[in-house]
Amino acid sequence: MKPILVTCVAVALFIAGAEIFLVLGVSGLVGKHLFLENLPDIVMVQKMIGGINQSTLLAIPLFIFAAELMARGSIAARLTGMVEAFIGHRRGGLGHTTTGACFAFGAVSGSAPATVAGLGKILYPRLIETGINRSFAVGLIVATAEISLLVPPSITLIIYGWLTGTSIIDLFAAGLAVGCLLAFCFSVYVHLRSLRDAPKLQEKADGEVRRNAVKAALLPLGMPIIILGGIYSGLFTTTEAAAVAALYALLVETLIIRALDWKGVAKVAESSALVTTTLFIILAVGSFASYLVTVAGVPAAIGAFIAGADISALQFLLMVNVVFLIAGMFMDPVSMQIVLVPVLAPVAVALGVDPVQFGIIVVLNVAIGTITPPFGLDLFVASSALRVPVTEIIAGIWPFLLVNLVVLALVTLFAPLSTFLPQLLH
Repeated sequence: MKPILVTCVAVALFIAGAEIFLVLGVSGLVGKHLFLENLPDIVMVQKMIGGINQSTLLAIPLFIFAAELMARGSIAARLTGMVEAFIGHRRGGLGHTTTGACFAFGAVSGSAPATVAGLGKILYPRLIETGINRSFAVGLIVATAEISLLVPPSITLIIYGWLTGTSIIDLFAAGLAVGCLLAFCFSVYVHLRSLRDAPKLQEKADGEVRRNAVKAALLPLGMPIIILGGIYSGLFTTTEAAAVAALYALLVETLIIRALDWKGVAKVAESSALVTTTLFIILAVGSFASYLVTVAGVPAAIGAFIAGADISALQFLLMVNVVFLIAGMFMDPVSMQIVLVPVLAPVAVALGVDPVQFGIIVVLNVAIGTITPPFGLDLFVASSALRVPVTEIIAGIWPFLLVNLVVLALVTLFAPLSTFLPQLLH
């Protein structure tokens, strides 16, 4: 009866439109007095602060700062220009450019909203110029931006690793493999769509244009080389990689390329601080909620139920996909993980599911949630950045949702798709 009461409080707050930190915090406070009535209130504060007092999480504000610098500076434009110089003239070339540029920018930012805002303003007008309709153009940008949630240095993978204790390096390797698969599937769809719509082709860039594009992108391309090379060589940790990325982006944008002045850097720091503060409030409150869920025995109860029902690992993963896909329609990416991962991850491990595979399944579901109506986060980011009605974006997103579901099914059914690269690196 007590868990039902806590759930009802959380649902009521959510329906009333309360912020997610209030949903978690108030329901957690109610649960604390129901399950742990003798626990001093100060312990709740200690659990919240202790939950986020981890060096791994320090990578998040640093990557957010680096992503904001690159989105407001010229790195995004330079990466896009290089990709376009090589494939822009092919059938569906600008669509492939969008996919490649989002992949490249995601590999240096780790943030889907930053990718939408940073690259959308560059790519959207050019897509329209080729004759592609608005809904498909925005749908393509929003969908391909979600690759940022999979490829290193994905902030979403860092949060999953923090919640479950899974190796972030292994998660990064798995995310890179599945991110490549998702990008390939998007490119296949773009090519098939271009055969039907026959958008206007661009002129093929000559050798000099390509050389200049590569030259302009050399410094931006140094970012993923430094981050991934440093992590996988053991030169520095994920947190240290984030610090290097932030310093590298700052030096490149201000002192070398000079796309940002120090007033611009101050604005970037301000916006990054606001995003970080909001995120860490949710993580702090969520860490206590996760503790309460564990103390209340929810994962153990679910595990016992599954054991009694004789549910296989595959059946459980299919259930997890359904739960996350529904949650993704109404919750933001961080909240989904905070609420669901502590409950479901222990059960997955008990059933023999590789925690890396489970992490990729979770993050891919989270990525789908960011573009799923009615409340997908990136739908509204794109609408604000590109000034396109949300309804028009939704009209163009459906084919990409189907592509995502195909990739999700493959990752769910075939564990090696997400585990082979981490195993290869060991």
